[in-house]
Amino acid sequence: MSEFPLISWTEAGQTHTARWRSESDAPPPKKVMIADGTLSADKAYKLVCEGTALLWRGDYHNARQLLSALARRAGRKPRKPASSPTEAFNFHRQAQAQRARLLGMLLLPFNADYSIPLRRAPDVRQACEEAYGPAGVAFVASLRELQGLVGSHEWRKKGVEIAALGGEHIHPHYGVYSPIRGEYLDLVARAPLPSTTLAFDIGTGTGVLAAVLARRGVERIVGTDQDPRALACARDNLARLGLADKVDVVEADLFPEGRAPLIVCNPPWLPAKPTSPIEYAVYDPDSRMLKGFLNGLVAHLEPGGEGWLILSDLAEHLGLRSRDALLALFDAAGLKVVDRLDIRPRHDKVRDASDPLHQARAAEVTSLWRLAAR
Repeated sequence: MSEFPLISWTEAGQTHTARWRSESDAPPPKKVMIADGTLSADKAYKLVCEGTALLWRGDYHNARQLLSALARRAGRKPRKPASSPTEAFNFHRQAQAQRARLLGMLLLPFNADYSIPLRRAPDVRQACEEAYGPAGVAFVASLRELQGLVGSHEWRKKGVEIAALGGEHIHPHYGVYSPIRGEYLDLVARAPLPSTTLAFDIGTGTGVLAAVLARRGVERIVGTDQDPRALACARDNLARLGLADKVDVVEADLFPEGRAPLIVCNPPWLPAKPTSPIEYAVYDPDSRMLKGFLNGLVAHLEPGGEGWLILSDLAEHLGLRSRDALLALFDAAGLKVVDRLDIRPRHDKVRDASDPLHQARAAEVTSLWRLAAR
């Protein structure tokens, strides 16, 4: 039995099947037809809107052009007027999901070695292997997913320059959140350390926070994560930076064993339900990770120790969580606020008035909460 579902289509009068692959957990399309350069963009858009996926048999670059044309048409749909920031957020996510569904309907065939049997197709084997693992079986996936894999591969090759590491680079792996927003790293780089003996980095991801703490002189750090990709990514980055002897990366749901004088956590900032596995870096359903970190903090802090919670207030501006609710979580966990360091975001969306969430983004502040046991 295949670990992947099957899709089927008719070609040259015969029925064909192939494995369906989707990192975003998109369901396999129920209706698939063969398409090539003779299909107009308008006709293609009508078909995908009706739920028909297009399995490409023409030139690869023509497929890319068609995807761009579909994206332009999908972008013409008028935005729903929203009566509140929360409604604007919900409409925005609905529009994103619908756009992703439509653009995910242009499909490519992949051979068992990850090569693409189309004219002028690029060599994407390394990008696929980094995301999917060792090759083995032929399958079908969307062109849009492939573009995500290739983009991730390029980020992994060149890395992200981190000012808090003196300009050294972090190399994010596919599916691991990239530290492109450096302001929260600046907070960790300047907050007063309660101790330099030991720190826990909860949900280490790329390992960037562990690296910043190590560069600040913390003698030993334990970074935890549940995601195998994140664990591999963090180990790779820490080895590149020459910090593998100072940082242990372990698989754990939140806390490792023992106590530490400093415990750091940068959980997903928005308490909403992810629509795909990759979104778990941004959305924390029912604030599971946030609550888990806060509720377990006292039991894992050494006497006099601090927990550093790095959290944006974007959820507050979107009406998804109030400041009073956050403070109530601190209180219920037996925590007090020692101090709070704030910083404004620097990313482009802060200045983009066309962004449907512009009002909330323009008001956003990222904070490092220094917490201690009451």
